[in-house]
Amino acid sequence: MIRFMSLASGSTGNCYYLEHDGQGLLIDAGIALYDIKTGLEQAALSLEHDVQAILLTHNHADHARTVGKLANRYELPVYATQPVQCGLDYMRGMERIKHDRRYAIEPEVPFELIGLVVTPFSVPHDSADNVGYHISSEDGFSFTLATDIGHLTPTIEYYASMAHHLVLESNYDPEMLRIGKYPPFLKKRISGPLGHLSNEESVEFLCRIWQPTMRNVFLCHLSKENNHPELVRKTFDIRLFSEGIRVGKDVYVTPLQRNHCSPMYLLET
Repeated sequence: MIRFMSLASGSTGNCYYLEHDGQGLLIDAGIALYDIKTGLEQAALSLEHDVQAILLTHNHADHARTVGKLANRYELPVYATQPVQCGLDYMRGMERIKHDRRYAIEPEVPFELIGLVVTPFSVPHDSADNVGYHISSEDGFSFTLATDIGHLTPTIEYYASMAHHLVLESNYDPEMLRIGKYPPFLKKRISGPLGHLSNEESVEFLCRIWQPTMRNVFLCHLSKENNHPELVRKTFDIRLFSEGIRVGKDVYVTPLQRNHCSPMYLLET
């Protein structure tokens, strides 16, 4: 049995839980330790008994601010690329991960964790390094997470197109960003080739890679200032319908909440 839950997904913090046969891992730890513990407890889970490891996508604070505390206090291994681990050491206000808790990974070099095969893959972003994760099992389970995507690449398309369950960034609405209060340099950074993925870019990508075996698409990292869940739903519903893909029948599309836990989803193989 494989279960998935988002504890938070947005510009202020990101953290996800994935469980296989009673063993769990966290993907990113960008929210307060209290919020992680509380979110897990709401699902009758605990850091002490149900989390075996942490996967990091990159070293920005909204994805990694609590990873040192988690690793050191709960003796959890942290899997991240070497540039991400080095980048974390130079970030102010973050507890450094003890060396015996660090496990270096490399893009497109698979490794086993909680009975699953985990394959990191490169994702362009303005961090020390950034990876997505493709996670699979022998009995056909296929899950891909890709966030903080500056621009789409053949590598991202390859791993996303294999997923039965996909977590994909849909960060901003271009018009909301254009007329919003952000300074010009920040607008340029967000919409640039090392920034984030817009709703339109995300849905066009999904139209290109969708196949009947894809069951769930969870839309992550929605901006508080430059996006809205209902706008995301409408954008995806209309565009997918124009391709003959019926949301709620052919595929389930779920925008994840920024500051609240999602339900626990049972992911079929």
